[in-house]
Amino acid sequence: MTEDYVPPPSHFRKLERVYASAPINAYFRPRLTLSAGRAEIEIPIEAKMHHAAGAVHGTVYFKALDDAAFFAANSLVEDSFVLTSSFTIYMLQPIVEGTLRAVGRVTHRTGRLFFAEAELEDQQGNAIARGSGTFMRSKIELTAAIGYR
Repeated sequence: MTEDYVPPPSHFRKLERVYASAPINAYFRPRLTLSAGRAEIEIPIEAKMHHAAGAVHGTVYFKALDDAAFFAANSLVEDSFVLTSSFTIYMLQPIVEGTLRAVGRVTHRTGRLFFAEAELEDQQGNAIARGSGTFMRSKIELTAAIGYR
């Protein structure tokens, strides 16, 4: 696959179905929308996601940011799942209610490695957190067995 190759929209819809079928997403109820090198995830905030001080726990921030960057990278890979090899987040402010929106974008790629960044916002578009990571191709094939259909 060349740097300028763009997978067909059917690849994005299949990855969206893979994401929706993951058991953990029954808890978070996120919605993923993909395009080439870009992913958007929305997660409705519920009180069960709060820490003891009443704001959303950092695990939700991490999940939204990592998932957005991860699927932005995987949107450019049609034959295998990618894996997160490193990810760093910066929490900017707390959020208590509403909907989180994470947008991930691939910033660079070389052979097996993809570099992506993600931004997390509240419903009003205020920055809540940022993250960046590296992702690499795995040996896990994209097949119907993992929901890729």
